[in-house]
Amino acid sequence: MSNAPSRRTFLGLGTGFGAALALNALPAFTAHAAPNRPTTSPLVPADDATTLWYPEPADEDLLIEQGLPLGNGRIGALVGGDPARELLHVTDASLWTGGANTTLDSDGQFPYGRDDFGSFTLLARAVLTLPGHDRAAVRDYRRTLDLSNGLVTTAYTKGKVRYLREMFVSAPDDALVIRLSQSGGGTLTGSLVLSGTHGETTTPDTARRLASFTAAFANGLRYAASVTATAGAGGGTVTATGSRVTFTDCTEVVVVISGGTDYAPDHATGYRDLDADPLRLAQSKVLAAAASSGEALRDTHVGDYRFRYDRLTLDLGSSTARQRRLDTWSRLTARAADGSAPDPELEASYLQFGRYLTICGSRDGLPMGLQGLWLEGNTPDWMGDYHTDVNLQMNYWFPDRAGLGETFTAFAEYCLAQLPAWNKVTQEQFQDSRNRYRNTSGKVAGWTVAFSTNPYGGLGWWWHPAGNAWLCESLYEHYEFTQDSAYLARIHPLLKGACEFWQARLVTTTVDGREVLIDDHDWSPEHGPQDARGITYTQELLWSLFGHYEQACRTLGRDTGHAATVADLRERLHLPRVSAKTGWLEEWMSEDNLGETTHRHLSPLINLFPGDRIRPDADDPDTLKGATALLTARGMESYGWACAWRAACWARLKDADKAYRLLLTNLRPWAGGNTGTAMNFFDMYRVSDTRAIFQIDANLGTPAAMLEMLVYSRPGHIELLPALPDAWAASGSIAGAGARGGFTVDVAWERGRVRRATLHSVGGREVTVTAGGRSTTVTLEPGESVALTELVD
Repeated sequence: MSNAPSRRTFLGLGTGFGAALALNALPAFTAHAAPNRPTTSPLVPADDATTLWYPEPADEDLLIEQGLPLGNGRIGALVGGDPARELLHVTDASLWTGGANTTLDSDGQFPYGRDDFGSFTLLARAVLTLPGHDRAAVRDYRRTLDLSNGLVTTAYTKGKVRYLREMFVSAPDDALVIRLSQSGGGTLTGSLVLSGTHGETTTPDTARRLASFTAAFANGLRYAASVTATAGAGGGTVTATGSRVTFTDCTEVVVVISGGTDYAPDHATGYRDLDADPLRLAQSKVLAAAASSGEALRDTHVGDYRFRYDRLTLDLGSSTARQRRLDTWSRLTARAADGSAPDPELEASYLQFGRYLTICGSRDGLPMGLQGLWLEGNTPDWMGDYHTDVNLQMNYWFPDRAGLGETFTAFAEYCLAQLPAWNKVTQEQFQDSRNRYRNTSGKVAGWTVAFSTNPYGGLGWWWHPAGNAWLCESLYEHYEFTQDSAYLARIHPLLKGACEFWQARLVTTTVDGREVLIDDHDWSPEHGPQDARGITYTQELLWSLFGHYEQACRTLGRDTGHAATVADLRERLHLPRVSAKTGWLEEWMSEDNLGETTHRHLSPLINLFPGDRIRPDADDPDTLKGATALLTARGMESYGWACAWRAACWARLKDADKAYRLLLTNLRPWAGGNTGTAMNFFDMYRVSDTRAIFQIDANLGTPAAMLEMLVYSRPGHIELLPALPDAWAASGSIAGAGARGGFTVDVAWERGRVRRATLHSVGGREVTVTAGGRSTTVTLEPGESVALTELVD
């Protein structure tokens, strides 16, 4: 791994989120567009690039732990890097079984299986073979994930010839590209076999040198994939037979794979593009891409990737020469073995890996679910779905903070596309007499969700009444970062419908002689009684939802009467108290702890993070003390995503030591424990004594917590270096960090003190910025920047 100081220019956040969202949502199988981006970009030199590297190929049976990820937001792949046999697991984000899933089980909850609710699945397996290139026959082997350029490379020497394999999934060309080249007078002979994973038959088109398959699921979803190859200018031949494309005596080869489905984010058409022909599209995409040279395809991809990646630069300090010499897995292992020796470049690379996954996993199609785009088979745990009680939201805490705000589009478009189905199923099914969470008022309005959702408007597992409020929390936070009123207008129906649901649901009770509003029978995720009223999780979310809706109506100049009604509901909400028995913020309306003390979820602390009603500078020291006591009781050991949430909460409390310790917990090399970082940097989550899975939320939530350690923000207030740990304090910098209120921040520090700071407006106008006890109030116009000299110590 290397992480040399960057020489790249900070580009800032200037993309038009509202303009992007104002477009009709594109079908999943449509070429991506990146307005105003350069078409090509020079490669960051190897000595300057941030990389993960390995001296051996991945084990095929451990591809989820050792394979390297590729993606363009729609197509994903895991690749192993074996010189003689390269295995690729290829996905399309919309390749889902299942459907609307509207028939309830006997308990009034939703079925949750692979046929009814459905599951995310693999599109294809591809195997690239080069006879004679067995591992024992090659030397000087190295496989690399180049985070700076968005490439996976495999390099090795055989005889006197140096071979290079470059792999990427291009968003502009909407295809997976494998570019094989050599230097030293050699040639390339081999083949790629393309196979479906659901019993499909791959057939050749010999005239066009294609191998393709097409099929349909029982739910009617049609899909296809295709591969072709071209020889470089030095000659050679390419043929297609059966499921195989073969290349012979080529000096360079470009292999191109694409595929997709007829999914469309449109409830009115049953989430199908009725005019799409997946096979024709797959074949046309690979042929179009193959008409360009490998170098041109790579440079176009790198330009598109760096347009996003280069916006944020990070320096957490220098690692030692000894640390830099180690391969990535050895470096992870050494960091864990020598806990007293920080490796700041390793930690910075972990954050940049999260940005790489975000760019690869979230563009203008479906959002990232539990495993993003990367699967090891067709039976992912929890169907690889969209979990609405932290996991989906955690995936999208990161983009705006990390200079990748437009990747949030996938989350927003998903919610908008699902809203008609969510409205319908809520109003038709929520009041089922068997549903233990139904409204005792007998009324229902608006929309809500279950704990699991799919791409077809379908809900799975149990009803999750407060899921609507948490989705809206994330949606509104994106507006806080961008100040984009066009985007706010688009999500307004989601906010309004959620408020309408709670108008029909809230019940009245008396607390200390005061009449208050509380949630009806509910469950605090994911423990304790399933019929408790007034759970803290929901009360806190409603406090935020109602406030955000009122602010949105004021900004947009609409629904003023309804906003006043909702504001009155907010004033009457019961807010949690601190238990006299435990000293903790109550999770239920009880002084007793009704659940697991060290439970993985931090549901009652949702307004410590990601919300901020509970904060050190709020005038409520008792609540802050109770929240801190509850967070302490939850402990410092849990699953990766749970540690990420804890780290973000401790960062909000300005406890740098605890936040940093939780980062190190997630960076422990995974070796069969509850959680840890695998060889490929994926976070592994143990589900049994013999099996673990990859879950992407920790890979995105942990970097979000790292950014919270460096920059805290809420509208009207920014704090620099609120929880800077000793391991990073000597010197460092960050440029391009997003801040709520419509700003980005650049800050450099030495010995824990601000040395330079610049504020850029991307829509914000006035904010107070603090650091180290100093503060300054700044007024800017959108597009303006100012040096914060008053904060320099």
